[in-house]
Amino acid sequence: MSDTSSTNGRRIIVFDTTLRDGEQSPGATLTADEKLVVADALVELGVDVMEAGFPAASPGDFEAVRSIATRVKGCTVAGLARANKNDIERAAMAVKPAESPRIHTFIATSDIHLEYKLKKTRPEVLEIVTNMVGLAKSFTSDVEFSAEDATRSDWDYLVQVFSAAVAAGATTLNVPDTVGYTTPLEYAALIEYLNAHVVGSENVVFSVHCHDDLGLATANTLAAVAAGAGQVEVTMNAIGERAGNTSLEEVVMALDTRGQQFGGCHTGIVKNRLVPTSRLVSQLTGLVVAPNKAIIGANAFAHEAGIHQDGMLKNPDTYEIMKPTDVGWEGTRLVIGKHSGRAGFRNALEQTGIRLDDEQFAVAYQRFTELADRKKTVTAADLIALVEDQLEAEISTFHLVRWSASIGTGDQASASVVVRKGDQEVAGDGVGNGGIDALLEAIDSAIGIPCELEEYHVEAVTPGEDAQGLVRLRVRSGGNLYTGTGLATDVVEASARAYLAALSKVVNGQTTGEIPGPVSSVSRWS
Repeated sequence: MSDTSSTNGRRIIVFDTTLRDGEQSPGATLTADEKLVVADALVELGVDVMEAGFPAASPGDFEAVRSIATRVKGCTVAGLARANKNDIERAAMAVKPAESPRIHTFIATSDIHLEYKLKKTRPEVLEIVTNMVGLAKSFTSDVEFSAEDATRSDWDYLVQVFSAAVAAGATTLNVPDTVGYTTPLEYAALIEYLNAHVVGSENVVFSVHCHDDLGLATANTLAAVAAGAGQVEVTMNAIGERAGNTSLEEVVMALDTRGQQFGGCHTGIVKNRLVPTSRLVSQLTGLVVAPNKAIIGANAFAHEAGIHQDGMLKNPDTYEIMKPTDVGWEGTRLVIGKHSGRAGFRNALEQTGIRLDDEQFAVAYQRFTELADRKKTVTAADLIALVEDQLEAEISTFHLVRWSASIGTGDQASASVVVRKGDQEVAGDGVGNGGIDALLEAIDSAIGIPCELEEYHVEAVTPGEDAQGLVRLRVRSGGNLYTGTGLATDVVEASARAYLAALSKVVNGQTTGEIPGPVSSVSRWS
């Protein structure tokens, strides 16, 4: 079945950049509190280095990195900085409270970046590398240097740049495939070339940071590991710029499952935390994990074809190369009902990796019993969706009190709604092309927040006619994007809950007071 990795081989450093590069995914911006929640989860997952953010980007980013650096124990905290004095000093201040601080500084080295972006010559960049890596080294002994767009850079020039960085004090050299351009054989050859020619390479760790523009991020990363790279830069759920970054879960499980192919290389990741961490990141960022996503997708360990089912019943090894429980899935279909009681319900939650305090548990149990009255069976997927919806509602400003919608053949749909904000309730009516459109128009007329609906996704949490509908949507307001999720056995109601969750994020941080009155024209559908 598998050739499990050997702990006698090299231990690969896992550098997680979910909070920095991952957060750069459009619409994935996290609040300061949400970043702390993710940071705690990454520590529990066992990452070696956590890139907490880009301190010079904004005061909010600086404070978030500083808060994480103050809080996190047992993990190196890195702050990203361009190769200039201001960025490096801001990063140094932000990571200073960390138990193990790192400054990660970078500058582009490809000719196309030098000519069109930096407008500098190769000798000028070499001088910057020496001076700025040296400056970073004056603040901390742990300095990582990245040559942006390394895979489109001249190899001999890269040798000069990296040799200068090592001489100035860099301890990690990152060779990023910034635009997802390279291929596995080419990338491996580059890592081998740098190892052989960079002066002082024996004293540093080579790191790889890949993007997935050609769908090769994981393959390129693994090829580089086989060629001698000692650190992988990854994100949970493969989120990140454009097509995303290298998937943490894919690299970790490839090394675990096919370890002998990589000389026994292994990581220190706590594998059974992969799925719970994935769920958390998906919930907070609003970025949906594709059902067929390797390791963490809902269908990753699902078998529908009769031949597959027959094989699984006889021996799971026939169609599964790893155990679902190893990565955090429950492994078997979890079915509970209204007669399960509180103990059974609590056990079911624990098996899915969900943790609630007593007050949250009481609310969840009440919602579970109501759901169990409407559904024939309640599965683990139902529980996960139910609790995620509950936690979203806890931080929402607006709450759905009641609604109604009417639709008929050939006629526009009509809807009415009552929304609560604090102790105040406000009603609205709307018409539209279908029940969902009409209900969202009714919400607009009730609370009057101009926005455009940019994305809308609906999915059934489980198979069957009594499945819950999970709606995830994204709205644009004032030039910013906001996400919301909603859950209900009726997809119209789920849509309203998701829309209110997104609008709640629009108004978060504003002065509390009266609910805004209706506006004359509100456009949602872009």
